[in-house]
Amino acid sequence: MAEKKLKVTLVRSLIGRLKSHQACARGLGIRRMHQTVEVIDTPENRGMIEKIAYMLKVEEA
Repeated sequence: MAEKKLKVTLVRSLIGRLKSHQACARGLGIRRMHQTVEVIDTPENRGMIEKIAYMLKVEEA
């Protein structure tokens, strides 16, 4: 069975955000605005997405 994936796009800037929020974006593999990455749907990734949800657009992949 293939792992479920999520497409995550950064839609708001990381500039001026809390260091922990910037770290969550880096942990998800996001480096710049409007970059889309595919991440595996795990509780760890869900937690990072939940923490910075106000900056992201998330879709099922």
